[in-house]
Amino acid sequence: MSLRKYLTSRVFFLQVLGAAAIIAVLGYLFMHWLTFTTDHGHEIAVPDLAKLTEEQVEEKLDELDLDYVLLDSVDYKSEFPKYSVVEQDPLPGTKVKVGRKIYIKINASGFSSVRIPDLIDKTYREAVPTLKALGLEEGTITYIPNLGKDMVMELRYKGRNLKAGDRVLKASKIDLVLGDGKATYVDESEIDSTAAPTDENPTDER
Repeated sequence: MSLRKYLTSRVFFLQVLGAAAIIAVLGYLFMHWLTFTTDHGHEIAVPDLAKLTEEQVEEKLDELDLDYVLLDSVDYKSEFPKYSVVEQDPLPGTKVKVGRKIYIKINASGFSSVRIPDLIDKTYREAVPTLKALGLEEGTITYIPNLGKDMVMELRYKGRNLKAGDRVLKASKIDLVLGDGKATYVDESEIDSTAAPTDENPTDER
């Protein structure tokens, strides 16, 4: 039988149909196996881990067949318990597959301390941003007589005077003592010290 006759014969078409059927069945079985092995269509909502300890996180994620990775600790945040989760990725409610790793950051055990910079004779507008950049807060503002208006004369913490280099905890409120710009003074050198004192007991003229 010639090739032309074979390609147009009934036997050839039956063989093609048989091969197509086998490929279709194998394709179906492969997709079914792939779906099973990747757990396609079965996703888990990431739980909210905020304020949980690492032990509680491990227990909660184990129940959901999820895992976690502890990245590091962050600066202490007073609204979160010590050593509890402050940040997580993915966020709560995100749909993930079984075995997905959740990345978490833990709250530090307390505020770290910072050094007080030299702000004496700095202006109020210079001092406040510097304090905030260090994680400190602006406290009470008081004024004292001084020619330098809004110039920092003193820094205080809980009534105690601070000097450059002293350490305080982050988030502390630092009170500022500023000049009011209204101070006046008298130069004592201008007083005529050679003037004769007044005689408190003058004698009668004779």
